Amino acid sequence: MRTIIAAALAAGLLFTGGAATAATVEVKMLNKGHDGHSMSFEPGIITANVGDTIKFVAVDKFHSIESIDEMLPAGVAPFAGQLNKDFELKLDKPGVYGIKCTPHMTMGMIGLIVVGGDKSNLDAVKKGSAVLEGKAKERMDALLAKL
Repeated sequence: MRTIIAAALAAGLLFTGGAATAATVEVKMLNKGHDGHSMSFEPGIITANVGDTIKFVAVDKFHSIESIDEMLPAGVAPFAGQLNKDFELKLDKPGVYGIKCTPHMTMGMIGLIVVGGDKSNLDAVKKGSAVLEGKAKERMDALLAKL
């Protein structure tokens, strides 16, 4: 009987192991971050694994989340949330993703997501950051320097 119970438990662990490793990473959309920057994603550099979900939480009003199309891994479709709404992004592909708050991008509300520790598209992300201007460019350069 113990052998049957042990086998059932082992099988249960095998079949639920993949689901147990996926996580939800919370990112706050804020008017002012703990680092002193106004209009911030917190954290500004988000690290996650393939299969994880990022939940962007609209803590403060008038924020949204959108991909920066020139700063996505190959094969990843652009994505966008709605103003004042939480947004969940399921991560299916490794690489570096550029993100912005559409209304506050010019104020520097941008961020990076690094999925699976894969930075193989980092050169393309750096090249794509050329579309940014002003504070957005400044903040992106600072985030890229931290990678």
